[in-house]
Amino acid sequence: MSTVQPIVGIIMGSDSDLTIMQDAASILKQFNIPFELTVVSAHRTPIRMVEYATTAKSRGLQVIIAGAGGAAHLPGMVAAITTLPVIGVPIKSSNSIDGWDSVLSILQMPSGVPVATVALNGAKNAGILAAQIVGATNDTVSATIASYKEGLQNEVSEKVNKLKGDWNNSFDI
Repeated sequence: MSTVQPIVGIIMGSDSDLTIMQDAASILKQFNIPFELTVVSAHRTPIRMVEYATTAKSRGLQVIIAGAGGAAHLPGMVAAITTLPVIGVPIKSSNSIDGWDSVLSILQMPSGVPVATVALNGAKNAGILAAQIVGATNDTVSATIASYKEGLQNEVSEKVNKLKGDWNNSFDI
């Protein structure tokens, strides 16, 4: 039985982050993009983190999505080690200061170590951004994203028409 080589890595500092990070996995599944998902803690397993980041490209990954709460060092530390694009997902965790510590830890990276940062608990957008990065050189993925975005436009158009009909039918003009 052959397995498909993952091209996106989804990592998180703790398995408690899975409730948020599964949104990235779900959207990548929807786009038929193979991914791997695991726990890599910058603080509790620093050697595992270094090994993950240093081998990611040679293992076929093209993008890494890293979710972390609290001090949220994982995305930045991975970005410091790999040449792959890293997307950080700040997570509001039990030891968080309303999530702001995580947002700022990932957002305020020093010059030379960029991390693309999505909104607090924004793993779905991280998955979409990872797909767009892959789609920059993969026409099949690009077409899938275009179709997805067209669907978003259609959803809004349907809502506009419904709202327009509801308002027009509720007043005597």
